[in-house]
Amino acid sequence: MVVLTKGDYVWLEDPRKQNKKQSNDVPIGARVKIADSGQLQLQDDEGKDHWMSADLAQKLRMMHITSIEGVEDMIRLGDLHEAGILRNLLIRYQENLIYTFTGSILVAVNPYQILPIYTGQQITEYKDKKIGEKPPHIFAIADNAYYRMLRGQQNQCVIISGESGAGKTENTKLILQFLAAVSAQHSWIEQQILESNPILEALGNAKTIRNDNSSRFGKYIDIHFNQQGAIEGAQIEQYLLEKSRIIGQLEEERNYHIFYCMLAGMSSSEKQQLGLTRAEDYYYLTQGNCLVCDGRDDVKDFADIRSAMKVLNFSDGEIWEVMKLLASVLEFGNIEYDAIETSNLDAIGFRSHKQTEAVAKILEVDLNALETALSTKRTVAAGEVVVSPVNKAKAIDMRDAFVKAIYGRMFIWVVGKVNDATYRAKTSSKDLRLSIGVLDIFGFENFGKNR
Repeated sequence: MVVLTKGDYVWLEDPRKQNKKQSNDVPIGARVKIADSGQLQLQDDEGKDHWMSADLAQKLRMMHITSIEGVEDMIRLGDLHEAGILRNLLIRYQENLIYTFTGSILVAVNPYQILPIYTGQQITEYKDKKIGEKPPHIFAIADNAYYRMLRGQQNQCVIISGESGAGKTENTKLILQFLAAVSAQHSWIEQQILESNPILEALGNAKTIRNDNSSRFGKYIDIHFNQQGAIEGAQIEQYLLEKSRIIGQLEEERNYHIFYCMLAGMSSSEKQQLGLTRAEDYYYLTQGNCLVCDGRDDVKDFADIRSAMKVLNFSDGEIWEVMKLLASVLEFGNIEYDAIETSNLDAIGFRSHKQTEAVAKILEVDLNALETALSTKRTVAAGEVVVSPVNKAKAIDMRDAFVKAIYGRMFIWVVGKVNDATYRAKTSSKDLRLSIGVLDIFGFENFGKNR
């Protein structure tokens, strides 16, 4: 028999389910406010009051003391079930304690604000400490990987996973920041590794409905150290870039940051050379009806991107070529077609030649060859090449596929250019090289429409 008194904590079936019990229902925590009458008054973790008869109260489960106060390591929870885990994260989050251990695994809950817990002092406090000696922190994971590598002379890997908006990208950057600090070399190569972030984020991150700086690709960063623990270089592998975002976005989402940064940060003369105008003038940038991202300064970000490219040995000519490709992508999106009929076949005509002329000028290709490629298909039959027109829907698909291929190839080239700057080959086959790999897995999402 359960005897409840004022101040006791219990597990309460989620009242939002409206008595429709389902197999995946998770109870929530509640505190007894009144227990000296025929009924009990409970206040749940969301601050809502519930009245319950004494008979129903007999079915309530008492909460373990570890779930009441919360623990830093969830292995120590007495209520080791889904409700206990979620409540532990909740009460810590409410106190701005966003990190929680589960053994050697760190769970992070995005606070969506800047917390003063990533300073040089924190780096010093977490340096060369075992997990559990200090409160849960991303620096504890980075430190554990670093000193395991040094003491055991074995490579390490940190896997960062979670849904979109969970904070994977930021925690990846914090691990890099910690490793650069504890290696104590303060070398140019460390600066180059850190400066790769603004470039890759500009080209591979975007505003989504869940996250203002969502990584739309996966990356594996392999940081190389010598036997003494000094950073010698790094290598980045990218995979699964979301190329569909280039041609379309969901409501309240943006295309990749780089387009808005470029249009906001370029000088008037540079934009004039490329024939660029404003973001609202481009079809590929307006489908989400969201041109501005609160909390981001596109002008400043563009200056940071250019500065980072310089640090990573991009020449002025290479930077300009990247801008030309990005400008051509925007012009491609504004190409419009009219459905026509040619020799009893569905075909298309260009509503205006202004955009194709702009693309041909930027890419320095022949206009007629470009328009032919965008409006016809080539089929090989019996050893002969047959050129035939395509209908409007097919032409749009061809244009979009071409644009995704351009952007995808450019992204691969940029990552390769970053690696050219940060990777250092071993000077001798006898040299021992250690590494810490950081795998930033892209976020998982469920949408009504997945592209």
